[in-house]
Amino acid sequence: MSGHIPVMLAEVLHHLAPHPGESHLDGTFGGGGYARAILDTGATLWALDRDPEAIQRGATLLAQFPGRLTLLHACFGDMLEVMHKHGVTALDGVVLDLGVSSFQLDDAERGFSFRTDGPLDMRMGRDGPSAADLVNTLPEAELADLIWEYGEERFSRRVARNIVAQRPFTTTMALAEVVRKSVPRDPSGIDGATRSFQALRIKVNDELGEIERGLEAALKLLAPGGRLVVVSFHSLEDRIVKRVMNQAAGRAPGLSRHDPSALMGRAAPSPFKLLTQRAERPGDAETRDNPRARSARLRAITRLPASEDKAA
Repeated sequence: MSGHIPVMLAEVLHHLAPHPGESHLDGTFGGGGYARAILDTGATLWALDRDPEAIQRGATLLAQFPGRLTLLHACFGDMLEVMHKHGVTALDGVVLDLGVSSFQLDDAERGFSFRTDGPLDMRMGRDGPSAADLVNTLPEAELADLIWEYGEERFSRRVARNIVAQRPFTTTMALAEVVRKSVPRDPSGIDGATRSFQALRIKVNDELGEIERGLEAALKLLAPGGRLVVVSFHSLEDRIVKRVMNQAAGRAPGLSRHDPSALMGRAAPSPFKLLTQRAERPGDAETRDNPRARSARLRAITRLPASEDKAA
């Protein structure tokens, strides 16, 4: 698992606070960076990943931490069912590192990167429709909407029009070239294909739906005093994390007129408390050493101990 640099590791460990004897879950095993650090504290760890190649890479850690690491091939959005299947109903901590992993980006054959040529795939789990399927079959209007919604690309209609005019596409570089020619040069230096490739990857893997399901499941699995730590990498992810955590902590804006607590003039006490009042960012040293950390945002929340919950 060399070459993998876990993002904001010190901050993740600070908020997750794993201790010997505790049971934690890493829902996005990836390169095993968080997993190793958690295991080094003496905690027991369940680790999930939808990518079968990540599970294969985990064999080394399994051998190093016998009896304390369980590695499962599964989507983190299904963690509630997966944990219940294994007899686990409560966890002391859950960590999620959202988005694409370094291993997936660096492997041209996976088709995630617009910087190296490879098949236009982008499937994290190796199943379902690929990016090529979407690019080559979607009607122009649907493709434009997809690129706008998931990539926030202002020139999505122009991109979609040019893609449809020149398809079919089978490789990443061929698609990236057309996309780059469809958008103005970004003065910040961001590659013109970034947003469109992001949009396709999110759609292919249902990443936003997976985040919604995973966050709700993680909150249900937290034991009293348990912590959930999430690292996201773009605004669409962070918005979902912020909204779900704020709602769980009773900080949703306004009360619904359909909520009985609104009739009493106060909201029901929340069993959760935010550990981060706003998203934390990586330090200058980390972004200098690991450019992929630049866009990272960390948020954390805890389920209150039973006594504090009642007192609230």
